[in-house]
Amino acid sequence: MVHYRRNLLPGGTFFFTAALANRRSGFLVDHISVLRSVFHTVKQSYPFHIEAIVILPDHLHTIWTLPEGDSNYPLRWQSLKSGFAKILVDKGIPLRYRRDGSIILWQRRYWEHTIRDERDYANHIDYIHYNPVKHGYVTRVKDWPYSSFHRYVMNGTLPGHWGSGGQELNTGERE
Repeated sequence: MVHYRRNLLPGGTFFFTAALANRRSGFLVDHISVLRSVFHTVKQSYPFHIEAIVILPDHLHTIWTLPEGDSNYPLRWQSLKSGFAKILVDKGIPLRYRRDGSIILWQRRYWEHTIRDERDYANHIDYIHYNPVKHGYVTRVKDWPYSSFHRYVMNGTLPGHWGSGGQELNTGERE
């Protein structure tokens, strides 16, 4: 078994990408209320702050800050993934199973990146908010409903037209 090295920085801020096993699935937005409920439940048991998030049909990107002294984001991801799958099964949604009995819904792993500084933080927030445009779901960031972008507009951090009209954005991606 491969053991991945995770940067388990207590109280750290991390960027994550988690994807469904079937990248053509729309389960995350088709069952957005279930996903929101599971996030709420997990946050009650294992607190963390969602700095930014975008939910796309087949994957999500998010930035979390963990409580001081706590580095256990793997437990949170396991709880989120299994909680979402369990509720879908309980609702009678047909899912496939592996030979070991585990549900084939999520990719087994997720991408994680430790936020290094303010610039890295800002670039990843921009990446998250611009992602629905990048994938062609909308032409303007404000038109994607499952994004923390709307919270950023409401609190005055970003203007409502941000990411629209062919603006040049620095999302931290390499060309």
